Amino acid sequence: MPSADVEQVFRQEYGRAVAVLVRVFGDIDLAEEAVQDAFTVAVQRWPTDGLPPSPAGWIITTARNRALNRLRREATRTDRHAQAVLLFADDAPLDEGVIRDDRLRLIFTCCHPSLAPSAQVALTLRLLGGLTTAEIARAFLVPEATMAQRLVRAKGKIRDARIPYRVPSEADLPPRLRTVLAVVYLIFNEGYTASSGSRLVRADLCIEAIRLGRQLVELMPDEPEVLGLLGLMLLVESRRAARATSQGDLVALADQDRSRWDRSLIAEGQAIVRRCLELAQPGPYQIQAAIHAVHSDAPTAPDTDWRQILRLYNQLLALSPGAVVALNRAVALAEVEGPAAGLAEVDRLDLEHYYLYHAIRADLLRRLRRDAEARIAYEAAIARTDNVAERVYLERRRDELTRS
Repeated sequence: MPSADVEQVFRQEYGRAVAVLVRVFGDIDLAEEAVQDAFTVAVQRWPTDGLPPSPAGWIITTARNRALNRLRREATRTDRHAQAVLLFADDAPLDEGVIRDDRLRLIFTCCHPSLAPSAQVALTLRLLGGLTTAEIARAFLVPEATMAQRLVRAKGKIRDARIPYRVPSEADLPPRLRTVLAVVYLIFNEGYTASSGSRLVRADLCIEAIRLGRQLVELMPDEPEVLGLLGLMLLVESRRAARATSQGDLVALADQDRSRWDRSLIAEGQAIVRRCLELAQPGPYQIQAAIHAVHSDAPTAPDTDWRQILRLYNQLLALSPGAVVALNRAVALAEVEGPAAGLAEVDRLDLEHYYLYHAIRADLLRRLRRDAEARIAYEAAIARTDNVAERVYLERRRDELTRS
């Protein structure tokens, strides 16, 4: 059995295994270490023994046994904490509560108001999505060392403040919703465009984020932003098959074969957008979903209603001001008023660290035939992405300038 298969199981099951063990033992570090130990054993055994019938069950059982063995070694007469955990863990009840999924339970637990919002998101991405510290740092646009410290502090705060691992009451759910939605969307984004590695897409994370989104909608069926996030993810996910060639090369939106778009996901996403319009409580995720619904309506790239998209970005910028939103709005503005207008907006932004800022700027400069400046911008974008597929695409665009 190749190690790639173990890695696939890790990507698919890490979050669930950690969530189950956190619920049973109430200790994040113990849960993470036990699950990592279980996967180490899997790497050693599965190539010889073969994949077990239920890989997830095998990992959870092995991790649980590892954690119990560690606690038994620590459960001396004076270590009453370990003794208490052992008594609970040996026959831990399944308290389903409001949230009927271990991963959602852990998301809401990690989103405790005692933690800073950035720490809530980072910790949940680590525990639920199984993302590495480097991947989370890329999602936050911060150095890896900064993110590592943030994760350590978050775990320490949970431990020292004795933040309980329990299902929040229905009254506690809405205040934590914004961070929970941010967590799910960041997981989806890391899957849709991996921050590093040779693959453009990590489908397992896209699938996991959408699964969590569906669970949230089941939990809060009339919450507009929950619906908006699910609709947004479905509409973006509908294009995944067309985003890369059979060789794994990135294909820009304007060049995609739209016959490969998943029409069932588009129909579901558009139905959700219509439902959001009926609720008449617009929010950032709903507006982003509406933008992608407009894209999905266009049979070809030239048919795209960019004026409608620009109006939606204007609304989004008013509701959720920020440099990245303004950057995306500049793309729409360039389609409506020309690349010079778009470039003027881009050049007002402070996003020097963000590769898409340089990639968009390069494209606008190319369209203005300012090739020397465009090459410099492409080089800046290439230097700021660790994804091989993105880098290859940007290098190809740069080289096209060189040959022209």
